[in-house]
Amino acid sequence: MDEPTKLPHRLALRDDVVTLERARVADVPSVVALLRDDAIGAGREAPADAAGDEHLAPYREAFAAVDADPNQLLVVARDPDGEVVGTLQLTLLHGLSRGGATRLQVEAVRVASARRGSGLGRALITWAAAFGRARGAVLAQLTTDLRREDARRFYEDLGWVHSHAGLKLDLR
Repeated sequence: MDEPTKLPHRLALRDDVVTLERARVADVPSVVALLRDDAIGAGREAPADAAGDEHLAPYREAFAAVDADPNQLLVVARDPDGEVVGTLQLTLLHGLSRGGATRLQVEAVRVASARRGSGLGRALITWAAAFGRARGAVLAQLTTDLRREDARRFYEDLGWVHSHAGLKLDLR
């Protein structure tokens, strides 16, 4: 029987089926393209038309670090043609607070613009919560840029609660 949090895993959507897989280094260009596929990401991520392949070098280095860490998982969602149409990064955070609880950090959730509204985002987040539960996480957390009002509504519709204020410090 297919364990729902093992990869690869098939997700049945309204009009399609996608397969969740652990990302491979060959997926890095597709993941970067998804990260750029909105107004905020387009200004933050390396341009796809940068000269040569060098603009992907820092992404490949980051991928290697994520992939080597047993507490992190970068997931891609592939359509039946093998195209990457979604991604998210999961990190298990072990800590002393909450009685030594493990938390699931959900990051960089992206769905290809042509696939938004298909149920893929909902399926990804639901799968991520099940993944965390199966690994002992008692709390899932994420941040979303305050400019992403639609994303915030999306998460709240799925039961996520806006319970904390997040702060960031640029260390560059």
